[in-house]
Amino acid sequence: MVQTPSKRMTLAEFLKLPETEPASEYIDGQIIQKPMPQGKHSTIQTEFSTTVNIVLKPQKIARAFSELRCSFGGRSIIPDVSVFTWKRIPRDEKGEVANTFLIVPDWTIEILSPDQNQTKVTKNILHCLNFGTQMGWLIDPDEQTVFVYLPKQQPEVFDLAEQKLPVPSFANELNLHLGTLFDWLLE
Repeated sequence: MVQTPSKRMTLAEFLKLPETEPASEYIDGQIIQKPMPQGKHSTIQTEFSTTVNIVLKPQKIARAFSELRCSFGGRSIIPDVSVFTWKRIPRDEKGEVANTFLIVPDWTIEILSPDQNQTKVTKNILHCLNFGTQMGWLIDPDEQTVFVYLPKQQPEVFDLAEQKLPVPSFANELNLHLGTLFDWLLE
């Protein structure tokens, strides 16, 4: 769903608007509402975030956030999972995780929903890479495929259960195979 304001809205104006349900993103001056996550999407999102946080968070290497608004480079997007290295997590004056993230994630993960536009999602991943994200994943639950994007490289396609999925260097302790990712849908 695209909502077009009567006049072109700035990112600053967009960020002052109340949140919508499901969430809306600000892309190229347009407000675009994300589709409501469904079962497969939600399962992969939850299990992936949990796995990253079990492995990387206790050592203060990185932390995964689900549905976190990230505003940078003239856009305000909400990747399904955003992973930030520990030292880059914005903090408030009390040292707690900040409410506002005006930076690009270190690793962005998008999970395709049945009614979601793959081009829009891919453009968000590429936007992140252009602003410093180390790696982007596009997970397609229906095709049981993961597209891996790296800066200035051709995407790689993973569609065999035994394939080990690449991760950013800070996440080398994660040992994820494609089959593991989609086996979460059977649990």
